[in-house]
Amino acid sequence: MVFFKEMESSSASYISYLRQIAAASVSAASCDVGGGGGGSSDDECRNEGAAFRLKMVAIMAILVSGAAGVVIPLVGQKRRGGGGGASSGGTFVLAKAFAAGVILATGFVHMLHGAEHALSNPCLPATPWRRFPFTGFIAMLAALGTLVVDFVSTHFYERKHSEEAAVAAAIAPEEAPLLEDGALWGTMSTRVEDGEGRDGGRERQDAMHIVGMHAHAAAHRHSHAHGHSACDGGSVHAADAHGHGHEEGPSARHVIVSQILELGIVSHSVIIGLSLGVSESPCTIKPLVAALSFHQFFEGFALGGCISEAQLKNFSAFMMAFFFAITTPAGISVGTAIASFYNPNSPRALVVEGILDSMSAGILIYMALVDLIAADFLSRKMSCNPRLQVGSYIALFLGPWAWQPWLYGLSE
Repeated sequence: MVFFKEMESSSASYISYLRQIAAASVSAASCDVGGGGGGSSDDECRNEGAAFRLKMVAIMAILVSGAAGVVIPLVGQKRRGGGGGASSGGTFVLAKAFAAGVILATGFVHMLHGAEHALSNPCLPATPWRRFPFTGFIAMLAALGTLVVDFVSTHFYERKHSEEAAVAAAIAPEEAPLLEDGALWGTMSTRVEDGEGRDGGRERQDAMHIVGMHAHAAAHRHSHAHGHSACDGGSVHAADAHGHGHEEGPSARHVIVSQILELGIVSHSVIIGLSLGVSESPCTIKPLVAALSFHQFFEGFALGGCISEAQLKNFSAFMMAFFFAITTPAGISVGTAIASFYNPNSPRALVVEGILDSMSAGILIYMALVDLIAADFLSRKMSCNPRLQVGSYIALFLGPWAWQPWLYGLSE
């Protein structure tokens, strides 16, 4: 009996300890522990009137730059006839590589750093926030979760399209020759699933489904095994149709990539907008206007490129572009409205900010490396054009450099 009483007592004390930690972590009280929020520098430059005017300028500038970035690839697709040609120009590939570098730097340099700063803040209890690397752990879980969603969603959409294509082929048998020529992706997927694909179609299909750089590399090597002379003979389009069917026209893969990329961008755009909106310091807001305008333009360009490759219906493409363009301005507006009672230095705000920043970092890093960089840099178009390779690598490395905070007068 004594043993059970001791166990009950220790359990009660442990539960009480956990409650204290939870209460301290979600407290809304202000915390100004040294280095906790950087409040002293903000107080020295505090000017609510000037800050409000700068916020209005920021809303307009970020809205215009984000909308311009996401619209340019969509307009390019329409001008090229809407046949997926938006991604065929060398200039577009270079700009997309630069944008991928910006997104990668956003995840690694900006979001992870901000999350680490928030979750290791002295305002939070040392246990568990400074005893365990929550930032990297949450980012890893977010990246793996994105992988699972990417994989499952791609299979679901392509299976659905395959069934629709099979029904269409059964209803209109006279169109079967056209479908077998590959005009309809769903029928191609059906034939591959049934084992009727020619020249190793199953291997290419499997490689395309497995999300990751090794899968892209496998599909790339496989296509070379069947058409390695395409770069010399000028029949790049024919070889692409043989080795990389997913690069010719829309597929469920492109739809999933565009949607997940928007999810990652939107989630961190909300945090950025709120952070700017609650600030009452013109010294903090002014450099952020230029930095975020640049940032939104190239993130929008990358997202617009993915949407154009997915070849969504006009309304769906418009809604995705519209939702992206207004997210950060909406966050700034909400932050401005709650600035009078929202305390960014409270433990609750720090925990929420740190977790969301970590999740956004994981999503953006995965999308940048797997679905933007690997998908383009391991494609036949890139391998057949050494100039494009060199230019794309330069643009890719310039992207992270151009998003360094010190270029805009920011401390981090």
